This record gives sequence, C-alpha cells and structure tokens, in this order.
Amino acid sequence: MRAVFATDLSDANEAAVRSRACLECLGRYGIEEVHLVTVTSPNVYAGIPGKSLGEWGENALDAQRRIFEDAGFRVETHAVRGTPHRRINGLADRIHADLVVVGSRGESPLERRLIGSTARNMARTSTRPLLVTRITGGDDHDVAHEHLFERVLYATDFSENAERAFDQFAHLQHATTEALLLHVLGPEQRQRDEGRADAEGRLAALADDLEGRGIDVETRVVEGEPVQEILAAEQSFRPSTVLLGARGLSPMRRLLLGSVSERVTARANCNVLLVPPSRMR
Repeated sequence: MRAVFATDLSDANEAAVRSRACLECLGRYGIEEVHLVTVTSPNVYAGIPGKSLGEWGENALDAQRRIFEDAGFRVETHAVRGTPHRRINGLADRIHADLVVVGSRGESPLERRLIGSTARNMARTSTRPLLVTRITGGDDHDVAHEHLFERVLYATDFSENAERAFDQFAHLQHATTEALLLHVLGPEQRQRDEGRADAEGRLAALADDLEGRGIDVETRVVEGEPVQEILAAEQSFRPSTVLLGARGLSPMRRLLLGSVSERVTARANCNVLLVPPSRMR
C-alpha cells in the first residue's frame, strides 16, 4: 500500500515524521511505500541565507526521507511548486495512493501552513482517504496522539459513504484496540417508535464485526445536532482518531459548506480520517 505524506518541512511536521509510534501505526495500517511531498508557492523566491531555496528544501526533504527509510518504508520524494492541495491530490491520484496524510499545524520557513488553506482544502477535495494529524503548538511541537489509530471514534449515519468509512477497519484492525460506534438520530428516526431500536441493532451488528477482529467496542445512539454530538463523544471517549465518511462533493470538487465532516475536522482535538465517496475514486 502507498501513502502520500505532505510536509511543509517545518519543525511541527518533523515532529510527526520523527514519532516512531506514528510510523509504526502507518505500518500496521499496511503502508509500505511513502511518497514524501512538499509544495512551495510559485511566488516564493527568497532563500535561506547562504543557500538557495531549492537547495535548502531538498536537504530538509532528504533528512525526512531518511527517517522513513530507517523505519523500513520505501520512499520517494517530490519537491514541487504550485497550489498545495492540487499538487498533493494530483500526486495521490497519479500513484493510486491508499492514504494521504497532512499535518494540522506547522508554519514553515517557506511561509506555507498546512493548517488553514491546505488542510482545509484537502478535507474538501481529497479523492483518497485522508488522515489529518494533530500536531501540538508552542515551542516544542509534538504529535497529539502518537498511536494514531489505537482508539477510534466511528460516527455513522448508515449511508453508503459511512459504510465505506467502516471498511477502513480492514486496515485499522491491526492498530486499533478500542472503538466507539456512534449514531446521531435524525428527525425522522426520532418520530418513529422503532427508530432508536433499529439504530441500536445496526450498531450492534457492526460491533459484532469489530469484536470478531479483536477490537473492544462500545456503541452509542444519541439525539442532537450531529457535529455537537460527535465532538461531545470525542471529549468523553478521548479517541486518537475520528473516522468519518466525507460526503456531498459537487462537480466543482468542494464539500457542501457546513458539512458534518468538514466542521468536525476543523474543530476536533484528535486526528481525523476522512473517506471520500466511491464516485471520487
């Protein structure tokens, strides 16, 4: 399996690269080949004193490449110019990547931030499963959850795309020990007497599947506004990753404004794994 790992070559991103536990989790997911990519704006020309921008970027990228190689991955590096999310998506589609990884914080000497425009645009447009990793701020950057997939919060509306997201457990099962399966009742379900019982039964069937894979599972059916309830479950369950289907993509390759997946990605404190609709693959 192949992953595209986007880096802005900042200290924050290098914290994620240097985390042995994070790299081990990618290995348990099934990743064997990593395409390490950094994208700089075509408008950036100023270099580091004493070095050209290209030379500095290539040296920094090479240092991160060695970290992945030392962890046992096959690695290719790509230093390109352009609009970050477009170049990252283009590379991911070209190599048929199984996973794209972007950091959620980190300001680099190249004046590019993965938080904000790039991470947000990737969440809206990625045609491949996208892992948004949380990196803590402050002077000492670190990953928020070293064991990326140890505890997974899976939120489902029982749609086809949510089912596709659930299929990620085929990869996650070797890295996940605990999972919370969450469903937020919609208005129509709340109006039907059997609505809650039906949802509980469907979650129980999913739980049986995961327990058969050796994962400890808890299920919850709640009422309320989906984003608020998912974030509330995050606070109580403390997952390392929230797993969601990313739905609502238009022909213009943008998620509908205010979608659940986009708002959860923006507001969650843990990592978020977004799975796009099948028509995007």
